[in-house]
Amino acid sequence: MYNPTRKCKHIVYLLIYYGFLRYLPYNFIPVIGKLCRKLRYACCKRIFKSCGKNVNIERMAYFVDGSGIVVGDNSDLGINCHIPENTVIGSNVLMTPNVFILNRNHRFDRTDIPMNHQGLTEKKVTTIGDDVWIGRDVLMTPGRTIKTGTIIAAGCVLCKDFPEYSIVGGNPAKLIQSRK
Repeated sequence: MYNPTRKCKHIVYLLIYYGFLRYLPYNFIPVIGKLCRKLRYACCKRIFKSCGKNVNIERMAYFVDGSGIVVGDNSDLGINCHIPENTVIGSNVLMTPNVFILNRNHRFDRTDIPMNHQGLTEKKVTTIGDDVWIGRDVLMTPGRTIKTGTIIAAGCVLCKDFPEYSIVGGNPAKLIQSRK
């Protein structure tokens, strides 16, 4: 049910985050970093659909309006990450800088209409399981499911899903080895 008071509070917290908190120093800066981490966490707990305990939202993290994002306990949203509003992130997820998750693409199925006039595909949900490490500069195509214990190497373009405890890397991503 639509709740105008809740919507208004959500907008206020978004303004606080995008207007001020996202620009505060990195969390690893001595002394002030801990305060910045606490402020971002306190605000994002009120923005996200669900936010676990001890979640670290780093500087410049971008998550649209955040209302559909779920984040588990002890997870990190890396510096300058881009997370679409329909993303589920498990517990103990380590996300390093510049992770970019897409939730839709441009349509291109018709050849009689230019691609830039065909619109966008439906939004897809990205699900990240527990105990996942996502390396720097990873790009995920829409609708990925990253299973428990997976490591995604830096610079990877993740365009398909892999089994649990996989180590994947490359462009396009391929299985490097299993952790089991």
